[in-house]
Amino acid sequence: MDEQMFFRKLQGLDTSKEIFEFLSSLEIMSDIMASAALQRISEMEVDGSGLKNSEGILENEVFRALCFQFKYESSKLSSTGLLSALQALIKLRVDPQGSLIMNLLSEGQERLEKGQLTTKNLCDFGEALLELEGPSCVILEQILSRMQEKDITKCSPSEMVTVYRMLQRSVREREQYQDLLNRMNNVTLTIASQLSPRFLSIVLNSLVVLHQTQAVSLVIALCKHSVKHVPYFTDDELVHVLEAFLYFGHRQQIFTEALERHVPKSLFAMRPETVSTVMKYCCQKMILSKPIFDAVAEVFISGADGFTTEQIAECLVPFGTLNYLPPSAPLLFGKLESVLCTRFGQFQPHTLLKLLHSCVLVQRYPVNFLAKIFSPYFLQQLKAQPPGLDRFVTSQLTQLFLTATLECPFYEGPKLLPKYQVKAFLMPGSSLDVHLLNRVKNGLLYLLKKRIYFASEVSTPYFYTVDIEIKLDEEGFVLPAAQLEEVHRRLALCVDGQNRFCINSHHLLGEEAIKQRHLKLLGYEVVQIPFFEIESLNNCRRMAAYLHKKIFPHAYGLRC
Repeated sequence: MDEQMFFRKLQGLDTSKEIFEFLSSLEIMSDIMASAALQRISEMEVDGSGLKNSEGILENEVFRALCFQFKYESSKLSSTGLLSALQALIKLRVDPQGSLIMNLLSEGQERLEKGQLTTKNLCDFGEALLELEGPSCVILEQILSRMQEKDITKCSPSEMVTVYRMLQRSVREREQYQDLLNRMNNVTLTIASQLSPRFLSIVLNSLVVLHQTQAVSLVIALCKHSVKHVPYFTDDELVHVLEAFLYFGHRQQIFTEALERHVPKSLFAMRPETVSTVMKYCCQKMILSKPIFDAVAEVFISGADGFTTEQIAECLVPFGTLNYLPPSAPLLFGKLESVLCTRFGQFQPHTLLKLLHSCVLVQRYPVNFLAKIFSPYFLQQLKAQPPGLDRFVTSQLTQLFLTATLECPFYEGPKLLPKYQVKAFLMPGSSLDVHLLNRVKNGLLYLLKKRIYFASEVSTPYFYTVDIEIKLDEEGFVLPAAQLEEVHRRLALCVDGQNRFCINSHHLLGEEAIKQRHLKLLGYEVVQIPFFEIESLNNCRRMAAYLHKKIFPHAYGLRC
């Protein structure tokens, strides 16, 4: 039978039984035809869980006859037939230590060393070795060395993906193959829009593993084209794409919108790792997506037992970080308390602290666990594991302690010793916008006439730093900032730049929300000055008029 007619007939068959009957009817077939038949069988019979009908395939007389031919006549096979058969037999779970696979591997390596393999042959050989996952690194490196001599522009998308996967396995030799990687990155950029969801996720994952931070154009192109694939990614593929967005610091609004359309209705079918990665992505990118957060809350309430302790933290910390309580908050935090009661000892110390700290940001107080957190034993555990008791960790501990003091007066357990307390909170995510602060200060100077009547970046005895402080006496007169006596009211002006809000929103982050809440409890009158209210005020006079109305709403004129 003509080869083209054979391939058309083969593609029309739907079961292994039909293929074996078809092969039995042929008197002669080439090795390429035989290997194509094995490939077709492997496509139909192998899924994520392995070979569906191992006995029916591996014990079939026609299959055994093909194996016999490939085993004892390997030197007579074409390279295409040899490597295609090797791929199929490995997928069909034929014994990797058996003489059949070993003969084909040996023959393939011999031709590799003699330089007899084409670019496609090299990719087929590499694909087989990646599937085998055995002690094949030496052969993989030989293949990659040969690939460096080839014209990469002639590779198909599937062949390019195979080369990326081989390079990923040889990550320790990355510098040796950087020239090959650069050529591949340039070619992949031209075909990015043609890549399937699977291929796109594999390439992004390889770029992460291979630290290709210089391939900015390729990363942006792949991220852009990933938007249309969001509904079609498998769990593993979506995780790889999200991790690439995180690794390369990339964010696209249209990608977020695609996630919001797809994720909420698919979450219950997703693995915990995928759910937690989606939340980690939202948290690090400061994306408050209420549809996603609400759906994750429901998933956690019904299936928390399937999550690891690290995944639990990755799912719930974003609620505190982004200062959001879902409609199911009572059930969500009730479930968390139940999980903590039964699995407290399974949490890593730093993971546990981060989780409990995120709870107080949204006024959910882990009172039943504070005694354990402030105990010398737990603090020693924190100290013993990286990053130890650094300033960020001690800031979380101090804020937990301050919350217990201010918002949980009924808490009577151990206190946090002064040696573990910071003098000022470290809030890296909500740092001060200096440019915005200077504009407000200029407006205040225009309003109050003298610089002595306000102070900026004022340290308080309560660990917080006030952006701008104004003191008033009992009659409402503004006092010099340095004056300590006759101070009746203290105004804390919170100059909130964009970095204190969730991305593309006017929703305060948890760190800034708890700060303003605590300042009120400590006796300050908090005046929030958000960026979106003052960004259009382009001169001092307009800024002063805004500040007058904001700070002194009932005063017609100021007496200083």
